[in-house]
Amino acid sequence: MSANHAAFNLIFRFVENYVSPIAGRISSQRHVMAIRDGFISAMPFMIVGSFLLVFAYPPFSPDTTWSFARAWLDMAKQFEGQILTPFDMTMGIMSIYICAAIAYNLGKHYVKSHQLDPFMCAMLSLMAFLLVAAPKTKGTLPVDSLGGTGIFTAILVAIYCVEMMRFLKVHNIGIRLPDQVPPMIKNSFDLLIPVLVVVLTLYPLSLVIQSQFGMLIPQAIMSVFKPLVSAADSLPAILLAVLIGHLLWFAGIHGAAIVSGMLQMFWLTNLGANQTALAASQPLPHIFMEAFWTFFIVIGGSGATMGLVICYLRSRSAHLRSIGRLSVVPSFFNINEPVIFGTPIVMNPVFFIPFLLAPMVNAVLAWAAMTFDLIGRVISVVPWTAPAPIGAAWALGWDFRAAILVVVLACVSAIIYFPFFKVYEKQLLEQEAEEAQRNAEEDNQQVA
Repeated sequence: MSANHAAFNLIFRFVENYVSPIAGRISSQRHVMAIRDGFISAMPFMIVGSFLLVFAYPPFSPDTTWSFARAWLDMAKQFEGQILTPFDMTMGIMSIYICAAIAYNLGKHYVKSHQLDPFMCAMLSLMAFLLVAAPKTKGTLPVDSLGGTGIFTAILVAIYCVEMMRFLKVHNIGIRLPDQVPPMIKNSFDLLIPVLVVVLTLYPLSLVIQSQFGMLIPQAIMSVFKPLVSAADSLPAILLAVLIGHLLWFAGIHGAAIVSGMLQMFWLTNLGANQTALAASQPLPHIFMEAFWTFFIVIGGSGATMGLVICYLRSRSAHLRSIGRLSVVPSFFNINEPVIFGTPIVMNPVFFIPFLLAPMVNAVLAWAAMTFDLIGRVISVVPWTAPAPIGAAWALGWDFRAAILVVVLACVSAIIYFPFFKVYEKQLLEQEAEEAQRNAEEDNQQVA
């Protein structure tokens, strides 16, 4: 036991001294925060758009004879264009929303220090993104690069535009107007020089890339990032993300928020590729997306603690049993702070191994199930608070095999947690017995 305790202390010191400070600095870095908040701001458009995609492509075989399924398929085919229009205006051009939202949130970091207007930052970034991603062709604006393909470009353009505006402010480059001019008019004139800089820098670059490589900037950037996107969709990358996120959580830092914020751009790029493949009736290429993380890896919350809550419900320890009853409903909606801090699990050496092991085992099993086509793959953005079986089926286009897999994974997590739960339960029972004996002796002394 002492050897295990020493190993735990060694790992914990490494996380505390090296991993946590780096993760803390990354999570509080203004550009990272702006990217994370930008994705969150754009999420409602993507959730609604993804929801409508399921209506356009019902989860039934084309040769089904079930009357309900047949009617749905026929209706979807007849009104496919009308059903997909809201999808095209949300998920289909999600990079527009992401670009404007990131610029707005980054601009908010410079309101006090550089007097930037976040709204003007968003407007400039939106113009710059459309300039390089959707140049007018034969009287129309192409939208091919406004979906998942344009995410990396949207991020880079938003940061470039805001930082360029900050640079001009720092060096007092702009059109100066008297103080009597209304603020909105001053803000509009402040944007003249940044617009000119964007046109003189990004547009020539776009023209050069089009002439030399026959592609737009978003397509060129995607070709550069393609190996990284492919690597992020592999099982080793998934396990590494799970390990880092849960090591940070165990040290008291919200690791899931940090990891998901860094992976969001890859997740949405993969989602866009899956949705494009679905519309073209092609095999879905990607596995690792936010819904895969939320509903298959961390069932019940970080650490896949749904299994632990199941164990707690029948515990002989009054403390654990009460924590289980308190946590069961929130855990069903992927909220596990009651069990994380009520147990507590954070910095508790008894639960170090299962807290890391359970989500990693879930990741391997779910990845294998999708790889071997035992279940489908993610095609929708789903609110993370959706109950895991429902959310998993929803994310996969109402593939109810996914709901069955979630139940299996929750049981697997419970099996992994069970021996460690019994060790901790034994410790608490001893403490509760000692406390009960001490209270009895105090009562006897009072009576005497």
